[in-house]
Amino acid sequence: MDKPVGAPTRGTTNPNRLRRMDRWIAAVQESSLRRGAAPLAVDLGYGASPWTAVELHHRLRRVNPAVRVLGLEIDPARVAAAQPHAAPPGLTFRRGGFEVPVPGGGQATVIRAANVLRQYDEDEVAAAWALLRSRLAPDGLLVEGTCDEIGRRHAWVALGPEGPRSLTLAARLAVLERPSDLAERLPKALIHRNVPGEPVHAFLADLDRAWAAAAPYAAFGARQRWARAVGAVAADWPLVRGREREGEITVRWDAVAPR
Repeated sequence: MDKPVGAPTRGTTNPNRLRRMDRWIAAVQESSLRRGAAPLAVDLGYGASPWTAVELHHRLRRVNPAVRVLGLEIDPARVAAAQPHAAPPGLTFRRGGFEVPVPGGGQATVIRAANVLRQYDEDEVAAAWALLRSRLAPDGLLVEGTCDEIGRRHAWVALGPEGPRSLTLAARLAVLERPSDLAERLPKALIHRNVPGEPVHAFLADLDRAWAAAAPYAAFGARQRWARAVGAVAADWPLVRGREREGEITVRWDAVAPR
């Protein structure tokens, strides 16, 4: 095969690390996953252990038992190590990178690239996004972002074949001191843009203020405080509402895109 496009990931992974991202994907992409006879989801750069691909398969099968998951890694040793966990045709592993080599030249309903682009330079993001988007089905979704080591803090960009759509921040609210703590997990396209004058910095600052103002609602639980803060921010930012109780906030990409 041709040399895969990209570089090996650092490989760090933990079971359940991507559970928040997986659940979001299952919810927002449910209709597309249900429509396909055997929809394909790709776990790009699953790392030294295949747990994230195994878990993605398990979670998406709740939406459609016929879902197939393809785990891709550039390092052939990692691909070989994952084979005992394969369960064809539902879960398979092969060597590949941003070119997403789908057997038979098919297209993906979902591509998840978690903690992959973080190791690249910012000016490499656009080309990687474009190549990944070219491998999506017309109703496909690319989810690219990062999280901490145990999955308590997440940030990801959702992209369709046409380009980026939204930014989502997700947290375990019980241990969240302030929303801007999530800035350290911003995707590569934004992590260096959290500075005054950039929209994402303004968004996080507004969310911090709303979180502080909602402090009295903490007596009713962190979810109530978060929901109040998200509701306040919605007055000034184009949010996609509906998953506040999950500790998430989603804002349209054009509102936070780099200047």
